[in-house]
Amino acid sequence: MSTTDEQIPGARTYLVGGAVRDGLLGLPVRERDFVVVGSDVTTMLAQGFTQVGKDFPVFLHPETKEEYALARTERKSAPGYHGFVVHADPEVTLEEDLARRDLTINALARDSNGHIIDPFGGRADLDARLLRHVSPAFVEDPVRILRVARFAARFDALGFRLAPETAELMREMVAAGEVDALVPDRVWAELCRALGEARPARFFEELRHCGALRILLPELDRLWGVPQPEQWHPEVDTGVHVMMVLNQAARLSEEPEVRFAALCHDLGKGTTPPEVLPSHHGHEERGVELLGQVCQRLPVPTRFRELAQVVARYHGKIHKVDELRASTILGVFEGADLFRRPERFERVLIACEADFRGRLGFEERDYPQARTWRRLAQACAAVDTGAVARASEPTRIRAAIRLARLEAIKFALRAG
Repeated sequence: MSTTDEQIPGARTYLVGGAVRDGLLGLPVRERDFVVVGSDVTTMLAQGFTQVGKDFPVFLHPETKEEYALARTERKSAPGYHGFVVHADPEVTLEEDLARRDLTINALARDSNGHIIDPFGGRADLDARLLRHVSPAFVEDPVRILRVARFAARFDALGFRLAPETAELMREMVAAGEVDALVPDRVWAELCRALGEARPARFFEELRHCGALRILLPELDRLWGVPQPEQWHPEVDTGVHVMMVLNQAARLSEEPEVRFAALCHDLGKGTTPPEVLPSHHGHEERGVELLGQVCQRLPVPTRFRELAQVVARYHGKIHKVDELRASTILGVFEGADLFRRPERFERVLIACEADFRGRLGFEERDYPQARTWRRLAQACAAVDTGAVARASEPTRIRAAIRLARLEAIKFALRAG
């Protein structure tokens, strides 16, 4: 018996949400969620389900461990994400449960016979490639702004766009201060999920269009309109450049921390004094400071923060490896902690390649600098630090190892 035929006494079970949507789009189904209509907590527990929901009744199937939720309604009771009163009752209908969802394409259900239940026109919006809110209740949850932007990023390649009335509603929510009530944990969770999408830049572009980016990530938002030298950046606008870099990072790596580093690599250009534009001397260190502000405001994991710091600080030097002295190259290796964490330096190079390619007309160009850095890193790794240590006075071991690495870099540079 399939899970959609689940026999719960007196109840009807429906596959809902993303599984139905993605199935209709011909996409792989990532996970399956179910709504149970006409049941209660006692009955679900008696059937062997395990309750996991704290704010509303959600259960894990005893065998598949898939999520089953009792049909419920939600009523706004206070500002912000947590300000809801949830009502789960056997009398709540499937249509009432679907009505509380964010977008029409997510307010779809399928019964055990394979019939689609579509009370809000989700199938038509799938065909029209439209992201449209289900009801005016959309305004009650500011997280929906982030979710709509994330779905725009996920389905960008399929040509999805925001319905004009939904885009306007999002702008009204921002103007009403709803975004200010978002908790940092939820903002980061949605941002991190968006970084994993095929075209993550779309997420930040949609947030910018509705005004939410200015509130959530002002360090990023202020980059639009900041010029760069056209000789090196034909796209000129720094905000446009960063979005191009982010999408290049998504092409080069599936790791969200690499994409986050690409997103944050040029934050310092937003604080360049107007009188020196389009030059951005010293933007790297200013960017590290601004990145620190972002990481204080949001719960950015350590591995994300540390990689982004290295990329922000050293991307300029990494691009110009052919112009650097051996001592500067060794300084980059040490600052990036190459010798203890070589795998992270590889991520640094990927983010820098994305930066190089994230320019108009550079998208498909080769990035030989990465090969040079890898060759120099291999030269340092070939140094027998144990032998150097044994041949040195105890107080001179560290300096001797550094000198040996420096000589290895010089030799590798001469060898070309």
